[in-house]
Amino acid sequence: MDFINALILGLVQGLTEFLPISSSAHIRIVGELLGTGADPGARFTAIIQLGTEAAVLLYFWRDITRIIAQWFRALFGRIPRNDPDARMGWLVILGSVPIVVLGLFFQDQIETVFRSLWIVATTLIVFGILLGIADWVGAKRKRLRDLTWIDGIVFGLAQALALIPGVSRSGGTITAGLFMGYQRRAAARYSFLLALPAVFGSGFYQLYKAVKEPCTAALAKAGTCTPEVFGPVETAAATVVAFVVGLLVIAFFMGYISRRSFLPFVIYRIALGVLLMILLATGVLQA
Repeated sequence: MDFINALILGLVQGLTEFLPISSSAHIRIVGELLGTGADPGARFTAIIQLGTEAAVLLYFWRDITRIIAQWFRALFGRIPRNDPDARMGWLVILGSVPIVVLGLFFQDQIETVFRSLWIVATTLIVFGILLGIADWVGAKRKRLRDLTWIDGIVFGLAQALALIPGVSRSGGTITAGLFMGYQRRAAARYSFLLALPAVFGSGFYQLYKAVKEPCTAALAKAGTCTPEVFGPVETAAATVVAFVVGLLVIAFFMGYISRRSFLPFVIYRIALGVLLMILLATGVLQA
């Protein structure tokens, strides 16, 4: 059952990572509903996100390789430093700083307190409402070529909020982009590119910790660590499923937002948050 549950969570990760509905919230909720015995954990969540980010690499491969190549050329003076792709490389680096700093500073809270389902329910509702307002009032005129250094920092701070399950990495950054007047597709595109350094960094760090610092039975008994719900095989399988499903969802989402609003996602977030609060209040789920 652990293997099947891991596959289900990999499917959930792939379905929700790129939609503005918070994949970490869904992993947390579905893990509880599956009866895995505990929260699947921040470590498991971070590692299976490597699968969905690998999907981003594949989908935006041409853009990413061009940006990296131009960034290095500009760095060594082979092309002008204001080259659009080289500049985008610097903006992705700049926008990644807030989540790295805050992620290290609040690591203990991210792995414990922030994963309370009461917090998840609240952030689903609050940031769902903010997404709806941003989509309604945003000018939607700016494109990625209009991205400034200040905008990059704002995007980065919005991404850092996704350290709290329920906020949504894509939802937070897209909301910030809409408030700043960016087109839906432009905000989403930068959101996906911006996530690459942070998610790969977090995922590989947690993978390193899982290998170097396994929670043995003795350590768990002493109360110095929390046993992982899923083993290496289950986690790897969930990561592969997340990659395949995530690739399909990116293609769907980029086409969808070119023509339609975020209203269905706003309604879904609010409804899920309210339902979650009811289940918590009635004792069906434990926070």
